[in-house]
Amino acid sequence: MPDIYIPTLHTFAMNNVFTGSFGLLRFKISPNVVMANSKEVDMEASSIHAELWHGILCYECSEVEKEQTFPMSEQGRADMKRWLEENV
Repeated sequence: MPDIYIPTLHTFAMNNVFTGSFGLLRFKISPNVVMANSKEVDMEASSIHAELWHGILCYECSEVEKEQTFPMSEQGRADMKRWLEENV
């Protein structure tokens, strides 16, 4: 089973997009952050959207094959990682 690196939830809670690869699998992970107030993220209302494709080209030059949205939680992060690994 491949071991794909996914950043911590804190990375996504700070509204950072992450792109990665494993072999020919390419993926882009984009957070949808909902703020509870000016300093706190509402983790239950926030989510993480993952898109994947296969090939050697970047996101802008490729066609997304699959996409899925996950809750912004440790379980959602684990489910997203498993989903990506199933698509290697």
